[in-house]
Amino acid sequence: MVAKWGAAFEMSGLGLCFTCVETQGRIWKCLQNRGVILTPKLPQVELSLACNDLVASGRDRKPNALVQVAVIDPHQQHLVTQACTEIVEANKDPLFLTGVTFPSEYPASPETLVKLTVYDSKDKSQESSNFLGSATFSVGDLLRAKDERLTLSLRSSDGVCAAGTVVVSRLKMGEMEEVDVDHITTDIPPQKCPLVCDSASHACVDRENYPLTGPVFKNPVCKVYRFQTMDSKWMLVREQMEECTLSFSIPRQLLSLYIQQDMNRVQDLRELGELSPHWDNLRKEVMARYGGIIGYYQETLAELDKITGRSFKPSCCKAQKSLEFIPINLHTQRMRVTCPRKTGILSRLRQGASSSPRLKDAFYDIVTVGAPAAHFQGFKCGGLQRLLSRYEAEKKSFSTAYQCIYYSPEHTAKAQEVLSTVSLLQPLITSSADQLLQAAQERSSTGLKDVLKKLSDKTEQFVHTLKDELVKSALLALHAAQPGYVSKNQKPTPAQAGQHQGHVHQCSEQNPSPVQGLPGHSPATSVTESTVMCNNVDGSQTTTKGEGGTLPLKHQDSIPHHKEYDEEEWDRVWANVAKCLNCVIAMVDKLQEEDNNRQEPVPEQQLADVITSHNPGDWKEQLCPLVTRLKDCVMEVVGKAKRAMTFVLLQEAACSIPQGFLLQQRRDVVFSQALAALACGFVMRLYAGMEDKGFLRQLQLVGLVAQFESLLSTYSEEIGMLEDMEVGISDLQRVVFKITEAKTDDLSDLQPLVCGRRDHFTVEVPLPRLVFQTLPEEIKEGKPLQVFPVLFNVGINEQQTIAERFGDISLQERINQKNFEMLEAYYKSLSEKVPLECLPCFQTQTDVKELLETLGQNVVTKKRKNVEILWIAGSICRRLNGIRFTSCKSAKDRTSMSVTLEQCALLRDEHQLSKDCFIRALDCMRSRLTQGDIGQWEDPEAGAVTENKPASRHFYPIALLLVSSHLLVVWLILSLVFLLAKYQ
Repeated sequence: MVAKWGAAFEMSGLGLCFTCVETQGRIWKCLQNRGVILTPKLPQVELSLACNDLVASGRDRKPNALVQVAVIDPHQQHLVTQACTEIVEANKDPLFLTGVTFPSEYPASPETLVKLTVYDSKDKSQESSNFLGSATFSVGDLLRAKDERLTLSLRSSDGVCAAGTVVVSRLKMGEMEEVDVDHITTDIPPQKCPLVCDSASHACVDRENYPLTGPVFKNPVCKVYRFQTMDSKWMLVREQMEECTLSFSIPRQLLSLYIQQDMNRVQDLRELGELSPHWDNLRKEVMARYGGIIGYYQETLAELDKITGRSFKPSCCKAQKSLEFIPINLHTQRMRVTCPRKTGILSRLRQGASSSPRLKDAFYDIVTVGAPAAHFQGFKCGGLQRLLSRYEAEKKSFSTAYQCIYYSPEHTAKAQEVLSTVSLLQPLITSSADQLLQAAQERSSTGLKDVLKKLSDKTEQFVHTLKDELVKSALLALHAAQPGYVSKNQKPTPAQAGQHQGHVHQCSEQNPSPVQGLPGHSPATSVTESTVMCNNVDGSQTTTKGEGGTLPLKHQDSIPHHKEYDEEEWDRVWANVAKCLNCVIAMVDKLQEEDNNRQEPVPEQQLADVITSHNPGDWKEQLCPLVTRLKDCVMEVVGKAKRAMTFVLLQEAACSIPQGFLLQQRRDVVFSQALAALACGFVMRLYAGMEDKGFLRQLQLVGLVAQFESLLSTYSEEIGMLEDMEVGISDLQRVVFKITEAKTDDLSDLQPLVCGRRDHFTVEVPLPRLVFQTLPEEIKEGKPLQVFPVLFNVGINEQQTIAERFGDISLQERINQKNFEMLEAYYKSLSEKVPLECLPCFQTQTDVKELLETLGQNVVTKKRKNVEILWIAGSICRRLNGIRFTSCKSAKDRTSMSVTLEQCALLRDEHQLSKDCFIRALDCMRSRLTQGDIGQWEDPEAGAVTENKPASRHFYPIALLLVSSHLLVVWLILSLVFLLAKYQ
C-alpha cells in the first residue's frame, strides 16, 4: 500500500506494535459519547471484486485484468476515482485480492453510484491497455441484493459485444462464500474454500471508535486485501496511511524555543557587565552572530506560519530553504489483520449459538520518514558527524587566533548543564519556600514535613550542581576579563608594552588548553592566565625580575588577585545556601517538637498560658527570616553562576566563529526533523497501548526503545545524510516525554507541546480527562518517560554495491556496532525491571536474548548488504514494545520496498499467510497505481484515450539486489569507462 500511494503521498516506513482490540473500545466509545472524536471512522462498506468470462482483445490469449473503481461525486456530478485492483495475469475468471473501501470525503450511502471499469493490460512491459467493459451499480442495490452480492454484465465500448461479468460482494463477518481458488493463482489445484472476512462495521467489537490514529493524524487513505492462509481460509488485511500534523507543529515550536534561547543568551552576554576592550569586541561579534541566527529563524518561522492545510513535506521540496526544518514524507501506517474463524465456531453460529469468542486483531504500526538531514545545506563537506569531529580538532587553533580560553566539549556541555539546572531549580526552590511559609501559617505539621522534604531535595540538588571547580575558575576568569585587572606583582612598564604582541602568541601555544589542567576541570590559575594576557592587549606584558634580567612571568606567579575580589568568596556564597537550609530544617524541627509537647496533657492553667503566648502566626514569623535568607542566597548564587557559565559559553562561541554557529544551525535542522518523527511514533504507540497494563508499566519503569532503520548507502552524498542522521538520532537522547491532562477535550488542546532548551527538551502529550484518569499514578504525576533511540543502517542500492567493493563502509559498521551495544543495554535494564509477561507474544517464539546474540554476530560479520541486521533488529524492537521507523533518502522507493516486504513476512510468520500467496500479496501491496494514473487510462465512455499503461509498477525485494549485485557492478564499471572516454 505504501508504494502505490507514491503520487498522492510520498511516504513509507515501519514501526510496529501489537495489541488486541478487545481491551480497547470502552474508553474511546465513552469519549465519543462526550463529543470527543479522537479518530476518523473506518470505512463501513468494503467490497470484494471478481470477474467471469472476460474476453481479451486477442482471441488467442487470456486477459491481464484489473478493475478501476470510481464513484459519482454527488456535488459535482462527475466521476471520482477511488481505487484500483491489482493485475491478475492470464486469467479470464480473475478473483482480485485488493478490495474497495470508501474514504471519509466520499462516504458510502445507499444512493452512492459506483462505476467499475475493467481493463486488459496486454503486457506489463508495455505502456498500453485496452478497455474491456464497464458496469454501474448503487450501494443500495448491493445492500438489498441476496447475500449482498451482485453479478453485473460488462458493457463494451460499442454496447453490443458481451465482455463478461463482474461480481461485487460486500465483505462481511461470519458468512461462508464458495470461491474457486484457481482464480487466485494457477499454481494451486482447483478447490473450494470458505471465504471468511470481517468488516469494520459488523465485527463483534465496536471498532469504529478504536483509537486507530488520534488528534495529530489526518487525511487517512485506506486499502483492504484478502489473502489466503495455509489452511485454505482467508484473512482480511487493512492498511491505513495518514499524514501527521506534527510534521509542522513540532518544528514550529522548536524554532520558537531556539529563538527564545538565543535571545536569552544575548541578554546574558549583555549582563556580563563591563569587559576589557578585547573581550568586549569578542562579545559584540558573538552577539552579532546570534542576531543573524535569530533573524533567520524568525524568517523561517514566519514562512511556516503562512502554510495552511499542508501536513507533510514531499521529497520534491527536500532542498527548499523555508522547509528545511520539516521532515520529509513523515507518514504513519497501520496494518490491521483479521484472521478467519475456526470452522467449529462457524458451525456453532449456524446452529444458533448465543455467544462466540471475539476476534483478535493484530496491529502493526509504521512510521516512515526521509532521512533527517540538512538537504538544503548540502553534503559537499560531509555530514554532522564528520564536521563536528573536524571542528573539535581545529577548535584549539581557533582559541589561539581569537586569544581566548579553549574549553573542551565536556566543559561546554557542563556549563550548559549548570545553566539549565540552575534555571530549572531556582523557581522550584522559591515555590517550595513559599509553600513552606503557607504551611507554617496554617500550622500544619504534615504539610511542613512534606514541603520541607521537597525543599531539601531541590536545594541539595542545587548545591551539588554548583559544587564544581569549573564554576569557580570561570568566575575568576570573568573577573580577570574586567577592565583594569592586573595579576599579582604585575608592574607594567612602557618598555614592556612593545613586547606584548609576540609574547601572547607564545604563551598561548605553551598553554593552549588551560582547562585541561585538572581532571575534568581547569584550575583557577590556568583559566585566568590567558585572560590576563588578553586584558593587556592595549597595555603591557606581565614580567618579573630575575637574576638574568627581565623574564616572562612564570605560570605559578600569574595567579590573579583583584583587590575587589576574594578567591574564596564563591566557596562561601554557595556554602551559605546549605547553611541556610540547615537553619530552616532546624527551625521546623523545633516548631514541630514544641507542637508535639503542647499536645501532651497539661494542667488547664498551663494550657491557657501556652495558648496566650503562642498565637497562630508564630510559626510563620519564626520561619520567615530564615526562608527569606535562603531565597536571597539562592538568588545571589544563581546570578554569579549564570554570569560565570555565560562567560564560558562566550569563549566557546568566540572560538566557534563562524564554523560553530553554522554547525549549530545544521544540528538544529536535523534535530527538528528527527524529533518530529519521534513524537509522531511515540503518540501513535501511546494511543495503541492505552489499556495495556504491561506496556504502561514498561513505559513508566524503563521507557521505550525507538529503532530507526536506515537504508542509506555509504557512497557519495548519502554518506553525509547518514552522518547527519547519526547525530540527529543520538541527540534524541536529550528528549523525554510527559503525559498531561488536556485542559479541554477540544482537538486543539490535544496537540503535543515541546518545552526546554537545546540540551534538554520535554514533549508533553495531553490526553482527555477520561483517558488520563486510567493511567498509573506515577505517569499522571508527570514522571518523565524515557525513549532510547537506536539506529541500524544497511545500504541496499547500487551505490552501496560500489561502496562495498571499492569504497569504505566503516561508518555503517561503527553505527551498527555502537547501537547494538545500546540496544543490548536497554534489554538488560528492561529484563531487570519489567517481567517478561508485560511484553507482547508472537507466534514465532524466539527468545529476545537469542535474537540479540544473533544480531551481535551479524553486526561483526563481514557480509555484503547484510539485511539480516535490519530484520533481526526489527523483530527485537517489536518484541520489546518499541517504536519502529524506516528511512531512506526520501522515504519512497527503498522504504516502501522494505515496508511491504516486512509486512508480508509478518503475515507469513504470524498469521499463516500461504507461501503460494506470498508473492501475490507482495505485488498487491507494492502496486504503484495512483488516482492520477488511473484517471488517464483509456475509457471510451469517458472520452479520454491515452497510451499510459494501467499496469502496476513494482519494487523488487531485497533478495533480488543481493542476487544481481555483480550485474550492477559490471554496469557501473562500464559506465565509468564511458565517462572517462567522454571527458578525455
